[in-house]
Amino acid sequence: MEEEQQMEVPCYFLCPISLHIMRDPVTLPTGITYDRDGIERWLLTAGTCPLTKQPVPPDCEPTPNHTLRRLIQSWCALHADDGVERVPTPKPRVDRARVAALVSQIVAKRSSPQELIAALRELRDVAAVSERNKKLIVAVPGAVDILAAIFVASATKSESTAACDEALEIISSLQLSEQCLVRVTEMNEALVDALVSALQRSNTTSRAHAVLLLEDVTAVMSQNRLVSLPEQVFRDVVQLLRERVSKPATKAALHVLVSTTSWGRNRVKAVNAGAVPVLVDMLFDGPERRACELALGALDRLCGCAEGRAELVAHGAGVAVVGKKALRVSDVATDKAVRVLRSVAKHTATAAVVQEMEQTGVVWTLCLVAQSEQCGERTRERARETLRLHARAWRSAPCSYQHLQAMYP
Repeated sequence: MEEEQQMEVPCYFLCPISLHIMRDPVTLPTGITYDRDGIERWLLTAGTCPLTKQPVPPDCEPTPNHTLRRLIQSWCALHADDGVERVPTPKPRVDRARVAALVSQIVAKRSSPQELIAALRELRDVAAVSERNKKLIVAVPGAVDILAAIFVASATKSESTAACDEALEIISSLQLSEQCLVRVTEMNEALVDALVSALQRSNTTSRAHAVLLLEDVTAVMSQNRLVSLPEQVFRDVVQLLRERVSKPATKAALHVLVSTTSWGRNRVKAVNAGAVPVLVDMLFDGPERRACELALGALDRLCGCAEGRAELVAHGAGVAVVGKKALRVSDVATDKAVRVLRSVAKHTATAAVVQEMEQTGVVWTLCLVAQSEQCGERTRERARETLRLHARAWRSAPCSYQHLQAMYP
């Protein structure tokens, strides 16, 4: 960058977005030229020309400005001795026709496993290049449906693991719309069973891709289908949480627990799968903010049933670790922690539990939340409600809580 500034680079060689020398200049229908990488990233979110503010069609393919690229390359070669980096000729771009040809090849060569896998791998490589290429795949009619069908058909066949892995990786990497996900889920009734099979594989990469897709699928499933989720789903998701395969997989598994345990007996299924102690242990390890919020959100869901509350109370430090997360992570985490503590105090408050909440500082934390202006009014009210549930026992706290009575609501 210093060399570019010292050499007084011609202004029309610079991308209006990055202000660096363009390596692959392309021109929009508005007539403005940008570096391809910069404008494609811009159009993914804005959909307008950065300079003119004119709308750009979603299917717009910027036109390569070969003349300008050659001028830039010549100028860079001329000033190579001054430290200016050479601009290489960009590799040929994959267009929609090539993607459509690959999809057609996958369908036509389904009887040949080797050719099918080769086509899937090429399509996987195409998707890995850029978000633009992923959009191209989604835009090809029937592409997502075909990939889903291949994944479902090969998931339970030991001899088709390669095709299963390739199709799953492609689908999980695509940013599918809700409408597309609903269609794929409805067209493939065995999709959840196929994902369960993938979650049980020894290949950790495939398991991570499977839980990412499961997160998207369960987010769009109807209530009737959610309540009929097999118990194996929860066992496999909890096992992923236990093994900490990867951060994205952990967050996806937490999302699955949060989104599915509002319905039917899914709470009990998750509890029976061992979710509560795994979530408590995760909180012990101090996960990052979002993972902590999701873990507390999942515990809040599971404490909506007697089995979940019993598991939390039975854990040697379950109540204490939930109390420790209040006021220390985020407003969302505080709210979720207070909700969990309220459920325990309201429905599972034996004399031993009430004493534990006092001795581990949970009561003190609830007093702080009840008076903290940093928390939302609903969170403060939940904290006050929880404190009032056992006011007689907690007001007479030991002398170590000499300020407790003054703070008590």
